[in-house]
Amino acid sequence: MNADEERQFREFVAARSRSLLHTAYLLTGDWEQGRDLLQTALAATARRWSKLRDREQPEIYVRRALYHAQVDRFRLLSWGRETVTDSVPDRPAAQGANLADSVVQRQDIMSALRRLPKRQRAVIVLRYFEDRPDAEIAAILGVAPGTVRSQTHKALTTLRTALAETGPSVSSRASGRGVTA
Repeated sequence: MNADEERQFREFVAARSRSLLHTAYLLTGDWEQGRDLLQTALAATARRWSKLRDREQPEIYVRRALYHAQVDRFRLLSWGRETVTDSVPDRPAAQGANLADSVVQRQDIMSALRRLPKRQRAVIVLRYFEDRPDAEIAAILGVAPGTVRSQTHKALTTLRTALAETGPSVSSRASGRGVTA
């Protein structure tokens, strides 16, 4: 961008940024996110400023860039976003629960999982962490569905025993994730 083009771009930003910010706010619903969105769109426009065909209508280009940047941002942020349901699937942690307790609990569970035989650990991971049905687990591991059920039973018994030894708070919380009988 040469000096004349840069001057034109700066004049455009000074004249139209307030209106464009309102549009960005309406697209995002938040002033800070709107500012970020506008900054992204203006940066994209600055890179293409010398190639814009209609120098009289750069605002159309910026508004289009705003829209596309918001769509891209929405897609990126919505991937993996939580969804609202009528019922809570897991029990919430006790109010005022200490983060350190949560870390210790996770370490205890991982330690108990590591002590399981490989097949039992695979069955637990496939069933409770990947939410796969018995038939699919059997196909993955190359065993019969009955073997999956028996290995699950043995693994859960071992996990309950190991977690009971670490303390009642860990074993009672772990049972909320489908680890109960």
